[in-house]
Amino acid sequence: MNWNETGRTWKYARALAGVTLGLVLGTSAWAQTQAADAKPAEPKVVAEVYQTFYLTNLTQLTELQDVQTDLRNMLSPHAKVYGIPSQNALSIKGSAEDIALAEKMIAELDKPRKVYRLTYTVTEKDNGKATGSRSLTLVAVSGEKTVLKQGDRVPIVTGSYEGGTSGPNTQVQYMDVGLSIEATVEGFGGGVRLRTKVEQSRVAEEKPGSGPHDPVIQQTTLEGTSTLAPGKPLLLGSLDVPGSTRRQEIEVVAEVVK
Repeated sequence: MNWNETGRTWKYARALAGVTLGLVLGTSAWAQTQAADAKPAEPKVVAEVYQTFYLTNLTQLTELQDVQTDLRNMLSPHAKVYGIPSQNALSIKGSAEDIALAEKMIAELDKPRKVYRLTYTVTEKDNGKATGSRSLTLVAVSGEKTVLKQGDRVPIVTGSYEGGTSGPNTQVQYMDVGLSIEATVEGFGGGVRLRTKVEQSRVAEEKPGSGPHDPVIQQTTLEGTSTLAPGKPLLLGSLDVPGSTRRQEIEVVAEVVK
């Protein structure tokens, strides 16, 4: 190849490179112009739905608050959940997906609770010998505290004050004495978990030198949590009867009513 041919070759190469660079620059400028002219995408508008759900089985304020907390944690951040304690209801505003999820969750949480029959048997013993027994039965809804009392309301003089011409007036306060049973029961695995408190009390006899303003209440309490098999008795413990040589053994049986 001579110098003339070499020169022509370099001219062609420079011309081709110039055309290619022009195309690249032109394409880049066109892309930048298109990007500058393009409008930002508008945010997608999600239609909101409003619905109120009424709870039929969960009746406690704490239960309403628990369901409200669960919904706020599980629904989208834009959903609003409002509790209405006076109507035992929840009002929810959100997307259709939020409402559908809320309906499913409430159906799973607001289920009928089991009802149990608790039978407490109190066996009295004196110096180790059984002298008699009695049974007390109460019906308890799962998760709710039930109280049973058997005894007397005893008036106790707590003080007195001058009532003018009619003379001194006496202040009296009434106190429940006798046998008191508190029970909270709920399903636990294949059994029943029972939180119970059994209390035996009485007013002690007045001793010489004690005044009416110094009543003494003798009291024995048995309190704890136990797991029961439905239909099988469980001995909770025994109580000393205040002011006597007698003891009371407390046994309980739990049965599912519905």
